[in-house]
Amino acid sequence: MNTTEQLIPTPSASTGSTGSARTDAVPSSVDPRTDLAAAVALAGRTLAAVRPGQYDAPTPCEEFDVRRLSSHLVAVVRRIAVIGRGEDPFSVPSFADEIADGGWAAAWGPGAREVAKVWADPGVLGRQLRLPMGVLPGAAAAAVYTHELTVHTWDLARATGQDPAWDPALIERVIAVVRRALPAEPRGGRIPFGDVVEVDPQAPAIDRLVAWTGRRP
Repeated sequence: MNTTEQLIPTPSASTGSTGSARTDAVPSSVDPRTDLAAAVALAGRTLAAVRPGQYDAPTPCEEFDVRRLSSHLVAVVRRIAVIGRGEDPFSVPSFADEIADGGWAAAWGPGAREVAKVWADPGVLGRQLRLPMGVLPGAAAAAVYTHELTVHTWDLARATGQDPAWDPALIERVIAVVRRALPAEPRGGRIPFGDVVEVDPQAPAIDRLVAWTGRRP
């Protein structure tokens, strides 16, 4: 299972190509920066609670153990700030390999503060921003990274025995976006997610979200 950054090709200034999914339509009732900030904060709290004896534990994201996922999360929060500034997302590596074991929580704080600073400008929501997956309006980019952070926070929590305080309303908004952006079929290949896992329609929102991305709640 890969990350939301690699979801589905979207209209790109460099390629002009389009995909079948829509990530440009984001509900307007809630400022997507509010959800992004909440996802950043929850990911940071979850990362801070990881214990040294858990670094080698596997996670539901099959490519990552806890160590690798923690490094990736720090890279993601750094990339969100770079993207908000309109800069090249690939200027930030996918992993913060320079951080020693146990240093991820300390690195998270500066990254999160930079995200808050960059995304404080409401004008960012209407700007065309470059993501690894293509060019999207800032509002859609915020939704993409809210999804990525939420799912990877679940991965980390599941691997380390944590039970974060999920916000059901936020997750319902993420579900609404990801169901448009990530179709149930096909999966695999250019759509780097596992098959949808069937869960009770009345299951908690976080279970329904991760199941859509191919995880087993």
